Amino acid sequence: MQWKPFIHNGQTYDLSHLHPSVHFYFQPAKGLLPPRGYRVNILYSLHCFTRSGAGETIDPALEYGDDRETRVFDFRRYNLSLQLPAIVKNLMGAKCFEADRDNFFTLHVVDDQGNNVDYEVYFKASKSSINGTLNLFVQSAYPRDAAYRGNRPRKHPKSIGFAVVLYNASK
Repeated sequence: MQWKPFIHNGQTYDLSHLHPSVHFYFQPAKGLLPPRGYRVNILYSLHCFTRSGAGETIDPALEYGDDRETRVFDFRRYNLSLQLPAIVKNLMGAKCFEADRDNFFTLHVVDDQGNNVDYEVYFKASKSSINGTLNLFVQSAYPRDAAYRGNRPRKHPKSIGFAVVLYNASK
C-alpha cells in the first residue's frame, strides 16, 4: 500500500516513510545453530497513524481511509510513526512480546517533543507467496498511556526474540 499524503489546513503530512519496503535481517550463528538470513517485506497499516474515533464527533477533514476502513488521522501517532522504519529495522536486537491475537509487540521508549513515552508497535510475521521471503505486517503503533489502553495484553507477556519470531514464521 502506497499511502497518500494527508493534507490538513494547508499542511501536508507525508506518509512515504510507511510505504512497503524490504529489509534483510541476519541472525548470527549461536552455539551449534548456523547463521540465518531472512528477506522480509515490511508493510504498515493505517492504524500506525490513525485512531478509531469511536464515540467522538469527528471533523470530516480529519478522516483518512483505505479500501477497507476510514479512521481519524492522529497527529501524535503520525509524529511517532516517523520513527517506525528505524524501530522495525532494529527489531533483531529488541525484546518482543506475545500479544493476545496471535501477534507480537515491542515496547520502544522514544523522545516525543521532549517527553519520554512508551511506544507499542504491534506486528505479525508470516510466509510470503514469494519463495524464501517473509512478510512483516505492522498492524498498529501507538503510545502507551491513558488515551491508548484498549489493546494491552491481559496477561503479563513473556518476551521472545525477534529471530525466533522470524524462524517460526519461515516454517
